[in-house]
Parts: sequence; structure tokens; C-alpha cells
Amino acid sequence: MQDFTNTTIDLDTLPKYEEVIFQKLQPKYWNVIVINLMIFTLILLGAVVITFISVYSSNETDLGAGFYIAILVAALVIILFSFWMNRISFQKRGFVIREKDLLYRSGILSTTTTIVPFNRIQHIAVNEGMFSRMYDLASLEIY
Repeated sequence: MQDFTNTTIDLDTLPKYEEVIFQKLQPKYWNVIVINLMIFTLILLGAVVITFISVYSSNETDLGAGFYIAILVAALVIILFSFWMNRISFQKRGFVIREKDLLYRSGILSTTTTIVPFNRIQHIAVNEGMFSRMYDLASLEIY
């Protein structure tokens, strides 16, 4: 029977992921994000227009022009906020492929760094969406 040992590890000897320079995502990927945001914008504005038409055609209560302007301004604020947040998120994402592992960083308010050792990878899936194919892009899912 072997003698069991459980010695402590000096933390200073561990590799420092914080010192790694992350590679940015492909700039063409921003185009795919913008296309998806434009689809979201069209759906949101379509819902606003349908709401305007249904409220206006009911003629039960006259809410006034201020209500319609407030709804439209709220929709525009949501659209602009989503564009702004997606742009910041896109700029903060990055990846590094090192000798023995893969690092992926993302996050806006709090940054998350995921480190995947190559010997723990079970399989990889490649996904190409309709708009991603237009720009010769694909996403990897690592399990």
C-alpha cells in the first residue's frame, strides 16, 4: 500500500492567466450581432405599432399623444441600450489558445474567464448560423 501524501501547493508556481494577452474576436462578427439586433429592433417596433393600432382603434379611452410618444421613446431607449451593451460585450470578449489549455473571457459588469484544459475536452461542436455563414464565421462549443 502506498503512503498517502497531500502536500500544499505554492500558489506562486501556478501559471498566471491574468498575464495572458487575449485575442479579440473577428471584427466581422460585429456585423452578425448588428443584423441580429436589427431583427430584434424590427420585432420590437412592430409590437409597438401593433399596440398603437389596437389602443387607437378601441376608442374606449383617449390616452393622448404623450402616451404614444412615451411608448415610442421607451422602445428607442431599449434599442439604443441593447446596441450599446452588445458593443461593450463584443469589445470585452477574447480568447487564448495556449500549449495545454484554452481560455475564453467575457462579461460586461463582471468579467468571467473560463479555462479549459485540452485533456478535459470531450468533443467540439461547430455552429454556423445563417448570418454567420454570410461572413464565413462559425462558433465553437467546447464540451
